[in-house]
Amino acid sequence: MLTLYYTAHTCSLASHIALEDAGAAYELKRLSFKTADQRSPDYVKINPKARVPALVTPRGVLTETPAMLAFIAQSFPDAKLAPFDDPFAFAEIQSFNSYLCSTVHVAHAHRMRGYRWADDEAAFVSMQKKVPEAVTACFEIIEQTMLRGPWVMGDSYTIADPYLFTLSQWLESDGVDLTRIPRVLDHRARMAARPNVKKAVDVELAE
Repeated sequence: MLTLYYTAHTCSLASHIALEDAGAAYELKRLSFKTADQRSPDYVKINPKARVPALVTPRGVLTETPAMLAFIAQSFPDAKLAPFDDPFAFAEIQSFNSYLCSTVHVAHAHRMRGYRWADDEAAFVSMQKKVPEAVTACFEIIEQTMLRGPWVMGDSYTIADPYLFTLSQWLESDGVDLTRIPRVLDHRARMAARPNVKKAVDVELAE
């Protein structure tokens, strides 16, 4: 049994969707940022980083969304969520997911978590002002050079798709110029129509 520690409206949704896509047996443990559950002693024992998501497996705990997604895909190969017979194609997926994790998500986080990079209130305001430009630039790169369509890698749905969908949920709140990324919006709509995506989203928003 796998256990996913998650918080609604965060990148944990990507792994939640992937678990559904994989047909995995799993349980959910919800954390609330309002009550700082992620910093509670019990959770810090699971994830010393004090962040979500975390995936508890029979062999130990995994954190970081790209690693979790790869683990899910490799653990349930029949779901065909990654091309394991093609090392280069699998590396391309890892490259895309790493970009979402290390660049896109970080650009987004400057809107509400400036305290990670500075202590000056004026710096927080400056970072927040930069978010629309920075995040738009990230998604323009995805739009123009990475998104092959209809899915991220082309005709085959992979673990890259729930991750892109998850981060694209924040486009409006980040002030992204949506007119510049029509293909990303089309991908978001296509993902939203998938039953597994609807199930995961409904579960997270219902609690």
